[in-house]
Amino acid sequence: MAHVATAGHAVHDAAHHEEELTFIRKYVFSQDHKVIGIQYLITSLLFLFFGFSLMMLMRWQLAYPGQPIPFIGGLLGEANAPGGIMLPEFYNQLGAMHGTIMVFLGIVPLAVGAFGNYVVPLQIGAPDMAFPKLNMMSYWVYFVGGVTMLASFFLPGGAANSGWTSYAPLSVVATTGQTAWLFAMVFLITSSLLGSVNFIVTMVQLRAKGLTFTRLPFFVWAQLVTAFLLLLAFPPLEAAGVMQLMDRLAGTSFFLPSGLVVAGQALDVSGGGSPILWQHLFWFLAHPEVYVLILPAMGIVGEVIANNTRKPLWGYKSLVYASIFLGFMSFIVWAHHMFLTGMGTVISTFFQTTTMIISIPSVIILTAFFISLWGASIRFNTQMLFALAFLPMFGIGGLTGLPLGLAPTDTHLHDTYYVIGHFHYVVAPGTIFALFAGVYHWYPKVTGRRMSDTLGKVHFWGSLVCMNGIFMPMFIQGLAGVSRRLYDGGQQYAHAQGVLQWNEFMSVAAWSLAVFQLPFMINFFLSIWKGRKVENDNPWEATTLDWATPTPPPHGNFARVPEVYRGPYEYSVPGHPTDFFPQNEPEPAKG
Repeated sequence: MAHVATAGHAVHDAAHHEEELTFIRKYVFSQDHKVIGIQYLITSLLFLFFGFSLMMLMRWQLAYPGQPIPFIGGLLGEANAPGGIMLPEFYNQLGAMHGTIMVFLGIVPLAVGAFGNYVVPLQIGAPDMAFPKLNMMSYWVYFVGGVTMLASFFLPGGAANSGWTSYAPLSVVATTGQTAWLFAMVFLITSSLLGSVNFIVTMVQLRAKGLTFTRLPFFVWAQLVTAFLLLLAFPPLEAAGVMQLMDRLAGTSFFLPSGLVVAGQALDVSGGGSPILWQHLFWFLAHPEVYVLILPAMGIVGEVIANNTRKPLWGYKSLVYASIFLGFMSFIVWAHHMFLTGMGTVISTFFQTTTMIISIPSVIILTAFFISLWGASIRFNTQMLFALAFLPMFGIGGLTGLPLGLAPTDTHLHDTYYVIGHFHYVVAPGTIFALFAGVYHWYPKVTGRRMSDTLGKVHFWGSLVCMNGIFMPMFIQGLAGVSRRLYDGGQQYAHAQGVLQWNEFMSVAAWSLAVFQLPFMINFFLSIWKGRKVENDNPWEATTLDWATPTPPPHGNFARVPEVYRGPYEYSVPGHPTDFFPQNEPEPAKG
């Protein structure tokens, strides 16, 4: 009785404490995983929009090199675009910042920070993350890193201009913006490390009674593997970032070789460093980073497909094992980005082999999703359309990656537009489509209202056509040997003349893609007030615990502590009165 009384007092005290929270404590410096997830969502969507805007400026320069940029050319300043005509130096800034912002400030925080933070504790039946203060800190460290990154545009010489890879030695002798880029990356990496520790402890320790590892939703498994990737792969890049800062600010030579000549003068440094060392440290993170992007996306697609086929995911255990194997293998393929560094045929052969092997778990996951569709009565709502489109788009991204994983073919294709096309098929119509599916799927749980399906389908079909219009011609240009870093799109090279006409086509597709994001923005914000209210807490008739909470979930999430009795995707169970059997619903009494 004493224990019950103590627990009762604790609940009362917690509720009383919750009432006393000021607006700042409740919504700005919040420790509630749901509020932090929404903070990540809004912030990362804004960064994605900004990074996309930088790309649209680049596409003008590629389509119409040497012509003044309409409307905003004068706003870019004489240092960047005299007379509204973009300088090569500014084009390089846009390229470096577009890649950095989209990956590190946009997609990863959206996939892990937003969806992971909001959904994972709900799906495992936890009242919150294991370390709420650490969770709050991870968001604000990310926010500071993002602001630092954007502020670099206003520094003398502008933002970082050495590509999103920041290759030494160029990056070590670059303008001040590169220093800001490195400081920002240290903040962003620290944020991811804080978050990954929190995710792992939460998923291991705070699962509801009965929720064994073989009963976890596939989305939770994807986030768990992702958290381990972040925890193990980011520290080498953080160390490398600090070393490059030392090279820039303290006169060290970790990445500076001897005998460098800059602007006609010998560089006064001790030398002895290795630019190749930076590449190893960078790609040791940046290849697992691809799976940090894609695994949460696969998790979302799995949830949406199971819910809208009204069937269990086919091969649940094979999906889980493939995800774990994918995470493990991602650490031993990084040097396929470095075939041109002269690493030798034996090491090249090793990385070719591991690269071919890592395609197998991706194929297993994709195949399981396709088989899950077989014989299903599919609900073609907006989130399902995005999830279905993810499958062939990611498939194209994966297949076009195979020639880049083989040294002989990579020799020709390396650093061409083929690489850009391959990578963007994985992360744009691939990962971003999955993230859109997640927004439409969980929106009713977060807000208590549905987004418009009509506006959603306009958004989907427009985005699908335009994204293919942007990235498919890149394979044609890449096979022709056009380099990815030419600020005029290859106009000065004879071998590029036959494919130059695609530049304007791709740019028009990119600007059209921006237009088709307007229905999403209108839908997203208008539905908060005008969207159709959900009829109950489980409008999609789903089986996982995230739909067993009140809508929207209160602080603490669950009205009563849930208990789990079965796996995550018990749809269309023979003999059950409905076509879904929630995880927390007890077995019916046998009479």
